[in-house]
Formats: sequence, C-alpha cells, structure tokens
Amino acid sequence: MADINLKVRAAGFADRPGSATPGPGDAREPSWDIIELLFFAYRDFVGDPDVVLSKLAFGRAHHRVLHFVNRNPGIKVADLLGILNITKQSLGRVLKQLIDEGYVLQKEGAQDRRQRLLYVTAKGEALASKLASLQTQRITRALAELGPGAHEAARRFLIAMIDAENRDDVVRLIARGDHVRKQRA
Repeated sequence: MADINLKVRAAGFADRPGSATPGPGDAREPSWDIIELLFFAYRDFVGDPDVVLSKLAFGRAHHRVLHFVNRNPGIKVADLLGILNITKQSLGRVLKQLIDEGYVLQKEGAQDRRQRLLYVTAKGEALASKLASLQTQRITRALAELGPGAHEAARRFLIAMIDAENRDDVVRLIARGDHVRKQRA
C-alpha cells in the first residue's frame, strides 16, 4: 500500500475544485474535508500514546480503560461498559491485563458486594498521566496556532458532535473527572 502524502494549503480544502464544504443544511455533498481531517487528527492524537502503549503490549482499549478509571476512581464496571460502549468480554480481557500487571485495582462495593469498583494504582496513575501529557502537548500546539478562544470553540464543537441525548451525561462525566483531579492536587 502506498504512503499517503498530503500537501494542504493554509487556506484549507475548500479552495480546491470539487472539494467545497457544504453549508449548514446542505446535505447534497458530504463534508469530506472535515471527515478526513477528523480521521487524520484522531490517527495522530492516539499515535503518540500508541508508541508508549506498544512497549507494554497494550493497545488503545487499554488506554481508554486506564483513562476513564483514572479520571473516575471507584467507577463501576457496569458504568465503564456504558462509557466505552464495548462488550463485557472485550472489557474483561483488557481489564484482566491491567489488573494482572498492576495498573488497576478491583474492589467489591461496600453496600453491594456484587459491584466491581475500579481504581488505578500509583503505577496506573503514572501511565495515565504520561499518556495524557503526550496528548495535551499535541492539543496545546494546535490550539496555540488558532489563537484566543480556540479552546472553548474546540470544546463546543466536540460537544456538538456528541449525540444530543448523551451530551449532558458526557459534560457531567468530564466535570466529575475535573473535580477528582483537583482533589488529588
């Protein structure tokens, strides 16, 4: 398979013939440029942590689990399944590895012993922080190129990309994670 080499002019894709981005309400032509930019941005956004994870024989699923357990100490396995939208079997395999290798602890609930509550260990917190730091560096560089107000504009755009019925839950989850982080500091 050939490498893809792109040369994108600063003005963006819209100035190329045949690549105009549809305006609001115009469903005749897909937003190819935004679709492809999201694919490439995601590739690079997860690529930095992928290098670290591969040395540990972990993948992106491990990263996502570690991220959400780190941001939500004591999260129920059932809640994590809902956040990640994956099967119990997929989560079980990844979780077992993270537990066996000392990155995550699993405890039973105090009121309901059937509950499985998840916590990162010091080792897990260190790895989650390292991965988040790599991604933060990329985000910081990109936002700096866009100037003042870019962080809030990016945040609004990403929230708007989430299905409307899930937005409030996602915003609450992020706020809860921010609250936990401030308590740790």
